[in-house]
Amino acid sequence: MKFRLGLGSVVVTLLLSAAGPPALAQNAADTAVEAAKKFSGTTLNLLWQAGLQANDPLVFSGPLFEELTGVKINVVEVPLTEMFSKILIEHRARTGSFDVMPATPAWLPDLIEAGALEPLDDFVDQFGYREEFADIAPVYRVMGEYKGQIYAFQDDGDVLINYYRKDLFADESNKSEFKAKFGYDLAPPTTWEQFSQISQFFTEKFAPDLYGSARINAPGLVHYVFQERFRNDGGKFFDADAMKAQINDDVGVATLQAMIDEHRFMPPGVEAWGPIEVLSAWMAGDLAMMGWWPPPGRWSAGYGTEVEALAWLPKSTVAGKVGYALPPGGAPELAAGFVLGVSSSSKNKELAYLFIQWMNSKDISLQRTMLPFALRDPFRTSHFRSDEYKALWPAAPEYLETLEAAANAGLADLSIRSTAAYEDALTRAISAAFGGTGVKEALDTAAGEWDALTKQIGLETQKSSYLEWASKSNAYPR
Repeated sequence: MKFRLGLGSVVVTLLLSAAGPPALAQNAADTAVEAAKKFSGTTLNLLWQAGLQANDPLVFSGPLFEELTGVKINVVEVPLTEMFSKILIEHRARTGSFDVMPATPAWLPDLIEAGALEPLDDFVDQFGYREEFADIAPVYRVMGEYKGQIYAFQDDGDVLINYYRKDLFADESNKSEFKAKFGYDLAPPTTWEQFSQISQFFTEKFAPDLYGSARINAPGLVHYVFQERFRNDGGKFFDADAMKAQINDDVGVATLQAMIDEHRFMPPGVEAWGPIEVLSAWMAGDLAMMGWWPPPGRWSAGYGTEVEALAWLPKSTVAGKVGYALPPGGAPELAAGFVLGVSSSSKNKELAYLFIQWMNSKDISLQRTMLPFALRDPFRTSHFRSDEYKALWPAAPEYLETLEAAANAGLADLSIRSTAAYEDALTRAISAAFGGTGVKEALDTAAGEWDALTKQIGLETQKSSYLEWASKSNAYPR
């Protein structure tokens, strides 16, 4: 299967297989398609994040599945901020108004305990998906598992990686001046002290034309940055016995203070920057480094940016100059991402499962992650090693190698009961500290709110949820 990208359109060209009759289908995509044909004429309802994300089922996977099976795909677009509540509301009302639903891993404990997600193990075995399921990178594979059962398939390789300007780092004058000042070679930072010093060097030399770095500080996202750094520095979210919050310990205070100190070497106003501001500065060539999710690795190389759906994207001035690296500390935050599940209220559970097996299969998921506009990032071992993907732009092999290293070392977002409430308290503390509140005071306030939330939920209930999450190999750095 191949696709061609043009302005405002995606043309899907199907290559007919000569492998034999449907009964001889050898892969998970073919198996799902053949099993789904008996549901031809049925409408399957997908809940999906509104915006760029929805282009995948609207113009690629939805129309293709309908062509292959006769099943119509109806996409229900909902803003990300409303998806969790809509899932729970629809589940409690038992409306069955959607069949397939993406979710972030952080929502799963609440959704599963509420009974909103259908267990998938029986379907996985019935339709022979174990082998292809094992191709999902281990750090992502466990994201949809809960208490020993599969409830969702990881469908998006979200992870925060470091982007840097190879031309600036390779410049001989920059290299000699940096080593004279700091005593070591200029290279992508492996510690946060190095990150700060490299940011300082480029800012002092080039500002206001270029700054050393920028960071996403927007509420609702900045907690991912803190979670990553806090754990890389040895922090633990809770005392596992008493479930006492520990984000305000010495590690937490030092982490947040360092984040504030780094603002000196970033563009003015960065304290309020969201992902678009950081991305725009990067694409314009105004930054030596930035942290972001995988899409700019494609976009800043110019890959696929001619499509109408990406008309909003600033034109890249850094194509051919971009390097990819793990962030300092070496264990990056997986930072949201999506898993695909089946609604327990669905009237078409088997069909819903077959659709997500097909979408998530090696063949189809590779095509979806190669769509420049759909924001689905590589998450399978076969994605990282795909010759087809590596040929998309000159630095794609380096990009995929970095994403595979990030997947091997990545840290799962905190995923416990009422995770969003804990994240909100942490975000407010970070924003308060950015605004001038003492770091210790801000984190003490957040820790107090965390302890109150734990008490409200029930200490033993939350302890069980936390220990379930903490037992996974990617909860803390290995």
